[in-house]
Amino acid sequence: MSEQTSALNLGPSIVTGNWRSRTLAIVLVVVIAGVFWVDSRYPALLTFGAVYPVDRAMELSTRVWRTTVNWLDANRVGMTFSFLFGPAALTFVATLRRRTSSRYLNTLFGAAIGVPLGVCTNCVAPIARGLYASGLSAESVLAAMFASPALNVIVLAMTFALFPVAVALLKLTSVLFLIFVFAPAVASRRQASAPGMACPIEIPTSETWAQALAGTALSYAKSFWYVFRVAFPLMILAAVLGAVVIELLPAQALVTQVTTIGIVLVALVSAFLPVPMAFDVAIAYIAMTKGVPLPYVVTILCTLGIISVFSLSVVGKTISWRVAAAAYATVAAVGTVAGLVARMFG
Repeated sequence: MSEQTSALNLGPSIVTGNWRSRTLAIVLVVVIAGVFWVDSRYPALLTFGAVYPVDRAMELSTRVWRTTVNWLDANRVGMTFSFLFGPAALTFVATLRRRTSSRYLNTLFGAAIGVPLGVCTNCVAPIARGLYASGLSAESVLAAMFASPALNVIVLAMTFALFPVAVALLKLTSVLFLIFVFAPAVASRRQASAPGMACPIEIPTSETWAQALAGTALSYAKSFWYVFRVAFPLMILAAVLGAVVIELLPAQALVTQVTTIGIVLVALVSAFLPVPMAFDVAIAYIAMTKGVPLPYVVTILCTLGIISVFSLSVVGKTISWRVAAAAYATVAAVGTVAGLVARMFG
């Protein structure tokens, strides 16, 4: 009999238990990861070019349109990777035994997946949807989503190189709190989803290479549609919403006296915006060099890029809206606390 691995009730179901199918799934993951990580993903991490110039003298609708296009262009490499890699991860991870009875081991496993991914919070969202559909626990998925944009080697190196050690440690502490405290805590409040199998793909135990190839291709196609049909429309919506918020913000909003309300507002806005990889570090550093008060700089650094309206919407549609709301509130709260701590630096 084949070994059946459950997915989400509404997601693609993968039935596999043969080493040939598992081998092909591994090859698929390695090829996609290799092409994007080596050829384009990491070289593109720090690319902040713009397709259209945006000027405050333009009409709001024009600015929103141009900013939306610029955002989509800045994220095109990472989003292409995520839409291809997410289904591949679903196809492969569904063949493994992943969950343990320990929420903390599940969290550690998720962080270990997220760190080498090295993609932004927007790009990791479709991948997370695929991982959750494959059967990973909520804490594993959340840990991967937090770790990918914040704990990859490039972002960490930039953070410690550009900022005082105390500021960099605040950033690192906030990320570790989200991964190892928030993720397992919020997952413990959720009831385990009942396993479901919809339209299973039967692969005989004695499958040939041709059968394995056909079964893996069908699994990947179903997985791709499951990820794409929800994540792609949300990506477009997030780009528009983020552009609206950016263009409505006053140009000199942060060059002002520091207040607690101001720190809270910065945290709420920064946690909402969908930005490319390492943009949090770049923007926070530029703000610091332009004279923006340190509490605001630290708040941006600890909230911008760790989540976004896009990643939260995918979490809401995939795990639950309560978890998405809790993630947004917690990131904003952590950023606020970090800003208040920075206020004591002087």
